[in-house]
Amino acid sequence: MQTMDGQGPSRTTRRRFLTGSVALAAVAAAGPARAAHVVRPWPAGRPTPALALTDLDGKAWSLAALKGRPVVLNFWASWCEPCRAEMPSLELLQTRHEKAGLVILSVNYQEPAPKIKRFLETLPFSLPILLDREGEAAAAWTPRVFPTTVLIDRGGTARSSVLGELDWLGDTARGLVEPLLAAAPRVA
Repeated sequence: MQTMDGQGPSRTTRRRFLTGSVALAAVAAAGPARAAHVVRPWPAGRPTPALALTDLDGKAWSLAALKGRPVVLNFWASWCEPCRAEMPSLELLQTRHEKAGLVILSVNYQEPAPKIKRFLETLPFSLPILLDREGEAAAAWTPRVFPTTVLIDRGGTARSSVLGELDWLGDTARGLVEPLLAAAPRVA
């Protein structure tokens, strides 16, 4: 798990990172084969932020337009090793559940398009990559560590988030994704 700036974290970020790191250390100590991650329910009373970004090809994406479909929103950066490590399992998760309507969007944090395209030459990745040029989406959605993945139900409501690297084909991910696929949209 890495901080958003990839540099020296601020005091608040450092405190959040350290809190998350302690939790991740406890998870990692539970078994050597486990990826370091923490699953958190979306905070009660916290509204789901809006999301409207463009992808590498200039296509506009919005969470509102995806209402009725479950969404997995993954925040990452090319300099983040755990982000790179989980990308193949995210791609396979999309392939496995696309008939059920699952949409996986990867939101890149503040990297220019040419840098992302160079990165994709070394690690091909076919999921839509949305550009968070100013970092505003990451600030609204994440605790400012990477990777962070938010699971959103068919009604467009954030249900939980995963901090750190997760095997998206494993049991933990199955327990998070299957309820989103099975559930009808919730009426707010």
